[in-house]
Amino acid sequence: MQTLERAVALVARFAGALGGVLTLCCVALVGYAVGMRYLLGQPEPWTDKVAGWLVVGVVMLASPEAQRRFEHIGVDIARNRLGPRLVRVVHLIGTLSVATVAALLLQAGIETVEFSRMVGMMTDLEGIPAWWIQALLPVGATLLLLVAACQTLLLLLGRDPAFLPEETGDEIPRDPLARAE
Repeated sequence: MQTLERAVALVARFAGALGGVLTLCCVALVGYAVGMRYLLGQPEPWTDKVAGWLVVGVVMLASPEAQRRFEHIGVDIARNRLGPRLVRVVHLIGTLSVATVAALLLQAGIETVEFSRMVGMMTDLEGIPAWWIQALLPVGATLLLLVAACQTLLLLLGRDPAFLPEETGDEIPRDPLARAE
């Protein structure tokens, strides 16, 4: 199980790093667009579309790492009032919920890509098929499903996934990729 957790962590961290690179690209692109529009008076209409695509990429690639680290929205006050057994059940329900949503998003993403390819749908920018951008949906959903399924399996086996929030929130969670000292 530790090998599986480490592999999933590595993939999620890599996707998160790619999401970070896309964030930097998006910031640079928006800066370029602002400069072209307001400093040179030559707006570049394609930049708005590409920036939107980059945001989709950021969300889809960063979500698995956020899930892996349990950095999503949670109600700490309610969780801290539950006993350890109920907290575990709440985490299990949470990971199962994320896995379910990821599976639905994966299915919808695959259907969207298949349809766009079938009809030859193109973006507003010449030469760029819509499915190239839409492919981010099933890729990100697959990664999110992988992370949530791994966390669910660990919880069902009585193990704590990495970064599982502690009841007090005082302890630093373990990282499966960190070297044992």
